[in-house]
Amino acid sequence: MQLSRLTRGIALTDRVGQDVEITSLTCDSRTVRPGALFVAIEGERYDGAAFLQEAMEKGAAVVCRCPPEIPGPWLLTEDPRKAFGLLSANWFGRPGDRMTMIGITGTNGKTTTTYLLKWVLEEVLHTKVGLIGTNQNLIGEEVLPAERTTPDAYTLHHLLAQMEQSGCTHVVMEVSSHALAQERTAGLWFRGGIFTNLTRDHLDFHGTMEAYAAAKERLFAQCQEGFFNLDDSVGRRFAQTAPCLRHTYAENKKEAEVLAKNLRLYPDHVSFTVVTPEGSGSVTLPIPGEFTVYNALGVIGCALGLGLPLDGVIAALAKVPGVKGRAEVVPVPAPYTVLIDYAHTPDALEKILTTARSVTQCRLLCLFGCGGDRDRSKRPIMGEIAAGLSDCVILTSDNPRTEAPEKIMHEIAAGFPPGFQTLVWEPDRRKAIRTALAMGRAGDVILLAGKGHETYQEVKGQRNHLDEREEIASFFRKNGL
Repeated sequence: MQLSRLTRGIALTDRVGQDVEITSLTCDSRTVRPGALFVAIEGERYDGAAFLQEAMEKGAAVVCRCPPEIPGPWLLTEDPRKAFGLLSANWFGRPGDRMTMIGITGTNGKTTTTYLLKWVLEEVLHTKVGLIGTNQNLIGEEVLPAERTTPDAYTLHHLLAQMEQSGCTHVVMEVSSHALAQERTAGLWFRGGIFTNLTRDHLDFHGTMEAYAAAKERLFAQCQEGFFNLDDSVGRRFAQTAPCLRHTYAENKKEAEVLAKNLRLYPDHVSFTVVTPEGSGSVTLPIPGEFTVYNALGVIGCALGLGLPLDGVIAALAKVPGVKGRAEVVPVPAPYTVLIDYAHTPDALEKILTTARSVTQCRLLCLFGCGGDRDRSKRPIMGEIAAGLSDCVILTSDNPRTEAPEKIMHEIAAGFPPGFQTLVWEPDRRKAIRTALAMGRAGDVILLAGKGHETYQEVKGQRNHLDEREEIASFFRKNGL
């Protein structure tokens, strides 16, 4: 592709050199080949500007912020990150422009919301839908691995091109605050965006809750319509300030356009009456927890915004399958219940424990830890929540990364009340799972929180296989059950 065509629509402040043919696009100097266009992005550990000379000596044209002391071809832009997103969109022919894009952002609920919306679109429209998110990427039913919630810009547009080629008409995707802050979604226009909530998380990256919220709001500058949770304080703010057509949903704010009433919570499902501008209806979802209601409300509001009929949306939700690692009930040959949930923030842990408590006949046992090299301030908060809502806490590790598990556990334990006794301390997560299962009595609920869909434990830069479902099955097999 000619350089002039590839850079179409990108704000350049200067350029030197001829209009050359570009044969590849990258922001990683290690992958530069003759004919490449190298974009120098300032990362968390390395600044791509340090590799400009190396890239040009390999035969690449470069995009950067400051003029290099090297002959061209080079191009200058104030924002190389945004430029890389736009270049990636152009490189793959802007596939997102020809599909209906829906973005979901918020601290909790993104994954479940994407799965619910994908299901509804496929059931009601009988179409093929792509999904991009934390658990996995999906092209219809084809599963592709996911390395992060929102891929880097090049991978994202490549994935969208694959989805278009396979016949997808719609794409639902999780849009993380990191991705928005790093312009990974540059070059995309969303038909709709859903905001779920904002609670404490990722302060190691954003620094403050205000910066975290500002990153989330950036999605709605790329949206035609936004759908906001009015029961969330940040959602209420966005519903007033977001630069798009704004719609609202809620359980407790009567002014919301999509409102849940007559809520009923059961051990294996939820039901409620939804009131919308298109009419009312009785909704049942086979996924437990009050948070499921909020996820469903966002989906209903967005689906109606896309022109889907309310009765069709309700019928689809009644048949939706569960989502792996989200309030997932694991079948066990024992008289107690085992739940796996991805809860790794204070708000998510509180919600899943509250849900589990509502269906617990005897004791609620909570096994959890906190990730290493991430926001340390939430650790004692999660400790306080677990101690307050559980009958017993099994404290363990959860992706300690480069930190010592015991150090993380001590920081969590700082949130326990004085004299807290109902505690098991086990840094080895496999042993902790076996301990929790051995403790189970009839009527108990055992919650394994934090890993959810993940099938690994990240320790000292290595991802070691750990699937909690396999550990549970192994425990009962070894015990002859």
